[in-house]
Amino acid sequence: MNTKLHAVTDTNGRPLRFFMTAGQVSDYTGAAALLDGLPRAEWLLGDRGYDADWFREALKDKGIKPCIPGRKSRGKPVKYDKRRYKRRNRIEIMFGRLKDWRRVATRYDRCPEVFLSAVALAATVIFWL
Repeated sequence: MNTKLHAVTDTNGRPLRFFMTAGQVSDYTGAAALLDGLPRAEWLLGDRGYDADWFREALKDKGIKPCIPGRKSRGKPVKYDKRRYKRRNRIEIMFGRLKDWRRVATRYDRCPEVFLSAVALAATVIFWL
């Protein structure tokens, strides 16, 4: 069983929301699920997997500036703030810290609901307590 974890974090890299999809599902599914619950923000940093015109437009409608590099296969390159994009490492650090919990890293829980609960518990203890 393979899963993909999508997260929304604050500017300090602390997780605010999680959404889990099957591993073979596109990142667009996670983006659509987390879109309505986005907090007020000036910028949204995301990796290439979230590069879609509809997602960029939805962010602009919410007053959020997207900082998402274009996919390699995109015909026309997309402009983004490369200096700001370098701060995306905080998100990667957050995922790395979550994987310090053995239960999360090795995925002992086969039930998706239980696994997501373990991720939420780990995030709460690591970042919020």
